[in-house]
Amino acid sequence: KGQRLLINDGKIRLRVIEADEDKILCSAEVGGVISDRKGVNVPDAEVPIPALTEKDRKDLAFAIEQGADWIGLSFVQRPEDLAEARKLMGGYGALCAKIEKPMAVRKLDEILDMSDALMVARGDLGVELEPEEVPPLQKRIVNMARRAGKPVIVATQMLESMIEAPTPTRAEVSDVANAVYDGADAVMLSAETAAGDWPEEAVRIMDRIAAQVERDDDYKARVRFLDTPPDSTTADALAHSCMTIADTVPIAAITVFTGSGSTARRVSRERPSVPVLVLTPSLKTARRVALLWGAHSVMTRDIGSFEEMIAKGKRMALRHGFGQAGSKLIALAGVPFGTPGSTNLLHVVTLSGDELEKHGN
Repeated sequence: KGQRLLINDGKIRLRVIEADEDKILCSAEVGGVISDRKGVNVPDAEVPIPALTEKDRKDLAFAIEQGADWIGLSFVQRPEDLAEARKLMGGYGALCAKIEKPMAVRKLDEILDMSDALMVARGDLGVELEPEEVPPLQKRIVNMARRAGKPVIVATQMLESMIEAPTPTRAEVSDVANAVYDGADAVMLSAETAAGDWPEEAVRIMDRIAAQVERDDDYKARVRFLDTPPDSTTADALAHSCMTIADTVPIAAITVFTGSGSTARRVSRERPSVPVLVLTPSLKTARRVALLWGAHSVMTRDIGSFEEMIAKGKRMALRHGFGQAGSKLIALAGVPFGTPGSTNLLHVVTLSGDELEKHGN
């Protein structure tokens, strides 16, 4: 009794007068016409329904069969929702928790621990919370994910007017830019490309906004400001060293050799001033790390020695345009090779033109 029911993205607002097992009596605070297939939000309660419906389970099985790299779980309320999805995934695909419920905000630490990435899904989040609460919450979620070394996406209504119009509003441009300034790994379009009249133009404009922000010196300073995790490892220290070296001497790129992608996540977390070229023998890893800030993934054959690692890193950097003859490159890897969590080697090398001619892949 007394709780709110919000329908159609909050356009219709009801207040519960009384409720029993099969019906609810409400008073209308903001009325209107209710049509089919409109969402219902219950912001004042933890809704006792599973995060995965029977249809969701079928859709999840289909996505896994198709080799999906990422699975986004909507309306997460508790870490147990993610545990259920991960069990059904059986080790396939990475799991992104969409933060769009007040209950999820209250359990953000536990949800972050259970997920591989977070999405700030501002549509439903903005319905269930007061509008002014969303911007600081967006910044908090982005910072939490970055500290954990997990990618974070900002999504929903970013260029909403471009569903119909060929250009965005200036407020929308500022919104996208602020998400980039916050340090998000990715910004995402929704209805603009799924059902809009200007999908390609929306992508082009969003890309231009992000690129413009990334050229700003203020942006470069802001994304660097991040506390060191209290449980930092050798790999964390080496990733931080990559950033420091790239600021001290002219480095063309940081080349990361990784099997699982964990080293690439650590380097990306530091927001270095140069691109991160991720070399991995795993197609699964190559696809997943493409979501990371600054990462460019390339699938290569495995390596067996230090000399082979250096030669391959040089060759791939030249082949993919990350430097030229005379450029310096940071190589980051772990010895013994192929052992997850063994990152312990950082080497600065100089590129030479003849590297491109050697050995193929």
